[in-house]
Amino acid sequence: MPKDQSIQSVLIIGSGPIVIGQACEFDYSGSQAARSLREEGIEVSLINDNPATIMTDPVTADHIFLLPLTVESIIQVLEERKIDAVLPTMGGQTALNLAIEAGEQGVWDKYDIRLIGVDLAAIELTENREAFRKHMIDIGLSVAPSKIANSFLEGKEAAQHIGYPLVIRPSYTLGGSGGGFVHSADQFDAALRRGLNMSPTHEVLVEKAVLGWKEFELELLRDANDNVVIICTVENLDPMGVHTGDSITVAPAMTLSDTAYQQMRDEAIQAMRSLGNFAGGCNIQFSINPETEELIVIEINPRVSRSSALASKATGYPIAKIAAKLAIGYNLDELKNQITQTTSAYFEPTLDYVIVKMPRWNFDKFQGADHELGLQMKSVGEVMAIGRNFLEALQKACQSLENDRMGLGADKKEWIRTTDILERLEKPSEDRIFRLKDALRLGVPEKTIHKLTRIDPWFIKQIKRLVKMEQQIMRYNVAEDIPEDFMRQLKEVGYSDAQIAWLLRIKDTEVTDYRKQLGIRRTYKMVDTCAAEFEAQTPYFYSTFDKENESIPTSGKKKIVVLGSGPNRIGQGIEFDYCCVHGLLAVKEAGYEAIMINCNPETVSTDFDMADKLYFEPVFWEHLEEILELEKPEGVIVQLGGQTALKLAETLHEKGYNIIGTSFSNMDLAEDRGAFSDLLKELGIPYPEYGVANDADEALQTARKTGYPALVRPSYVLGGQRMRIVINDEELEQHVLSIFKHLPDNRVLIDQFLDRAKEAEIDAICDGEEVHIMGIMEHIEPAGIHSGDSAAVLPTYSLSVNAVNKMVEYAEQLAKALDIRGLINIQFAIKDDNVYVIEANPRASRTTPFIAKAYQVPYLKIATMVMLGTHKLKDFDIKPRPGGFAIKVPVFSFDKFPNVDKNLGPEMKSTGEGIRFIKDLSDPFFRDLDKQRYMYLTR
Repeated sequence: MPKDQSIQSVLIIGSGPIVIGQACEFDYSGSQAARSLREEGIEVSLINDNPATIMTDPVTADHIFLLPLTVESIIQVLEERKIDAVLPTMGGQTALNLAIEAGEQGVWDKYDIRLIGVDLAAIELTENREAFRKHMIDIGLSVAPSKIANSFLEGKEAAQHIGYPLVIRPSYTLGGSGGGFVHSADQFDAALRRGLNMSPTHEVLVEKAVLGWKEFELELLRDANDNVVIICTVENLDPMGVHTGDSITVAPAMTLSDTAYQQMRDEAIQAMRSLGNFAGGCNIQFSINPETEELIVIEINPRVSRSSALASKATGYPIAKIAAKLAIGYNLDELKNQITQTTSAYFEPTLDYVIVKMPRWNFDKFQGADHELGLQMKSVGEVMAIGRNFLEALQKACQSLENDRMGLGADKKEWIRTTDILERLEKPSEDRIFRLKDALRLGVPEKTIHKLTRIDPWFIKQIKRLVKMEQQIMRYNVAEDIPEDFMRQLKEVGYSDAQIAWLLRIKDTEVTDYRKQLGIRRTYKMVDTCAAEFEAQTPYFYSTFDKENESIPTSGKKKIVVLGSGPNRIGQGIEFDYCCVHGLLAVKEAGYEAIMINCNPETVSTDFDMADKLYFEPVFWEHLEEILELEKPEGVIVQLGGQTALKLAETLHEKGYNIIGTSFSNMDLAEDRGAFSDLLKELGIPYPEYGVANDADEALQTARKTGYPALVRPSYVLGGQRMRIVINDEELEQHVLSIFKHLPDNRVLIDQFLDRAKEAEIDAICDGEEVHIMGIMEHIEPAGIHSGDSAAVLPTYSLSVNAVNKMVEYAEQLAKALDIRGLINIQFAIKDDNVYVIEANPRASRTTPFIAKAYQVPYLKIATMVMLGTHKLKDFDIKPRPGGFAIKVPVFSFDKFPNVDKNLGPEMKSTGEGIRFIKDLSDPFFRDLDKQRYMYLTR
């Protein structure tokens, strides 16, 4: 069936600010869907109140509504625009719940709006635990024994009937919110109460726990003709008991027998076809008994899911893009494979490589949080790695995590106490895969590890191969002793040069130089959806150590590399991906070939057609260097990828690569807190008194000069990592020792803390001659709360004209003194109308996208062109369009960590942010925020 011509305009509902369990994978899906619909000549309106994402940028949709995701906001959009249909399947649980609520209130009927891509009955069937259980049994599929409960009494009766261990699953929640395992009766009451409270309908499913069973996910697409394709089968390395968002996952499935796989396929297709009348994406989770291969259905999401973004990047098949076209009437056999451009979209991708997804956690931000993983998701981001085999992909994933790992162990972070390791294996936590390797290294039998973890023996055997190879490496003394064939084997299973060097106790460069002398270099293979059966058109590559290189550098066109920001985590989120996407678009517009390097599967920057060339690789020096050696770019942009990209600037500079925009020496001057304070002194710009310490004694001496309270922090950090306000010598000593323990190569800075000061920040662009102030934001909370955790107002609302003028004057002075070419963000404290500079960040900041959206100016495009040197600020007609005040509202995920207090300080804890527009300061929303400004300040 061709496109439905009655649909001329579509409303896409977004997922709102990022929280644990619902992150930027939905912005990726929404952005893809919007582009897909616009290709068909459909007018796209989009509602979402997340200012940090490319999804809410004018490049994505025709009409952007930065409004809270409420029924009232939906009505406002429908009053303003003529909408034919709404697509609620791209915005996670938030969008689905809002579509249900609007339907219940009669909004869709009143405005004659069609729901496309899903029907409400299908949502209700899959989200209502009891209805779903009955439906699965009716169509002949198996589920775990369970009972529904809407009250405490019903829950207790269900537990008595089913027996322990059991699972509590609240209805209508995302990321496993409120869910959990209950092993004994004494844990049940608290878990039941929590589940009933977290469900919007106060309903839970009490279910028999199938702990230790294997877990699989299938990503499917279905059209209006009931054609179904399975895009990807994903295997969870962790068994049932760990939320799939917190599990290491692998595709294609590694340990599934063909019989079980065929049964899973048949049941998935049967289940999807039974879910009412909808065309689009669907995610189905199964569990399988490893002994008997008995199969049960866990849950179905009749929408694009968290795993859809992963499956899209893993296969090259753009699930959300195709799902959007199916929603407007196309059938699968009428659409083209977006990668080959010649074959049909009605096919199932074939993988001639392995992908591994690893989650990224931020437990260090939540003091007192329970590190044990369970049914409730706790990770804040993820990485994906591609290799020719499981071990290569696994080690590349470890190198992508941005937590100083050089691979799976062999990097001076191993544990050596067997009792501690075994305890960690039994209770899954964020480092279990590393402890599994440690256990094998210390001689713990594979059977014991399987018994403790229930991880499939195949995975354990694979990791044991690494242990044996490391034993062999340690027979050698220097790199030159390693035979060529063994060196190649090591690289083929993902070992970094740094790991090999650590095992030999030599320098990384000795291994790299010797390896290159042997001619063992990375080659690049294409992700083409069809295992090279058909010619692919899309330049989407991963590295391996194969003989043939498929990435042929183009000649005759200058190239620019944009470094991405790696996995999302607190302090560095989706806002940097927004910056990278705009950077890529500007680089292309300026006539260069744009090359993207990143490893985050949830983002738009890693979409297969966003850059001229995409390398899906760790943002890790060894990988980066070989891409640069192959491509020989004009330069590298490090200003857009947050601290991940910025911290590679020194190595790039030392190796002679051109850094686009601000030079390394000037970036280093701004980042080195001590040198930066010396610059402020030289310029006559006030700053809080400070001192630098290399040990605890120096820190105590410095604190006596600056006085208490004092702000203690390491140099070179993002998101206020390990910053703390201390009020006496004892606290200072404790915290300084903690910094040196976790960041041994760092120096400690002790700043005078300006009690009850106001805080504000400026974002600016400088082209070496002129400085343009993008925006000045005043924080509602006092100084001492990290800028990312503080609500902030654009423009300022209570600062004097004198203070604002001083801030502008200091910003212009600093931008010129640092010879900024591109972006700079400067943080200020204002006390008794005196302005102090706290810090300067010579890169895109967290607030850059916010200001661009609030003022409707493409600031990232302008900044990138200034960095490239193709334009000066005077070449742009910059006309900000302010309207009243825009408020940045931080969003927290404390509900995932029940034992953690909502205390805020210099270390960032928010996972996302929303935007609210108000006409004036009498608005009750602002007044409420202002009343609470001091409530959460702690240390």
